[in-house]
Amino acid sequence: MATNEREFHFTEQDFEAVRKLIYSHAGISLNPSKKDMVYSRLARRLRATGINTFRDYLKLLESNNEAEWQAFTNALTTNLTSFFRESHHFPILAEHARKHKGRHPLNLWCSAASTGEEPYSMAMTMVEAFNTYTPPVNIIATDLDTNVLAKAEAGVYAMDRLEKVSPDKIKRFFLKGTGQQEGYARIRPELRNMITFRQINLLDNNWPLRPPFDAIFCRNVMIYFDKATQHSILEKFVPLLRPDGLLFAGHSESFHHAADLFKLNGNTVYQVADKTRAHHG
Repeated sequence: MATNEREFHFTEQDFEAVRKLIYSHAGISLNPSKKDMVYSRLARRLRATGINTFRDYLKLLESNNEAEWQAFTNALTTNLTSFFRESHHFPILAEHARKHKGRHPLNLWCSAASTGEEPYSMAMTMVEAFNTYTPPVNIIATDLDTNVLAKAEAGVYAMDRLEKVSPDKIKRFFLKGTGQQEGYARIRPELRNMITFRQINLLDNNWPLRPPFDAIFCRNVMIYFDKATQHSILEKFVPLLRPDGLLFAGHSESFHHAADLFKLNGNTVYQVADKTRAHHG
């Protein structure tokens, strides 16, 4: 998009200011190539707030307007997700759950829940692993973006979002809409009841969570952080996991730089490297 066709003046300085703000607030490293994306997403915020310049918009953020900070973060976090994305992880989770059958209720954390497809895929996997709609499993699903969490909590999806879900799973886990809800499906309430949704910023020092966790899904989130930020988040995961707990990463993510914390245990599945640092309890 040529600058002279833009509705709002957007300078290199404005872009640098946005990059600094989203990095300090959410740890997200925006690539210099993302300038057009940032412009188009934030131009919507300028229109919504009635502000005419990026300079004034940045002043609004710097005045610590909490509601706008949330909208700013929501606009710049990318929520690309689907049911059973990176499907090889779910049989591994099921096997891990079956191994612990009867020992204790399983605690799972989905740390980038987005619009809910990932935690609901985890819940479906648990129903199948234990062969009951009420397995002994608690899932906490968190995200930085409050808009997507509201969608996740509602658990209603357009049918085309279910194209990767097998017909028997759709039958077992979804209620198809009729009338005005035609073309939509709602997650069964039993699955919804297994999950607690909560907003968490992974950069915060204290996460309101109750460990220990048997598995943490943190997939396709770390790609937005630089190596130092990744390391500090991974460091906080260690004491939350049981000694044999699993950490699931995204297919393009690798934690070689955190070999002191996690060791590879399969395809993008990790375990705590030093078991003495894990959660014993």
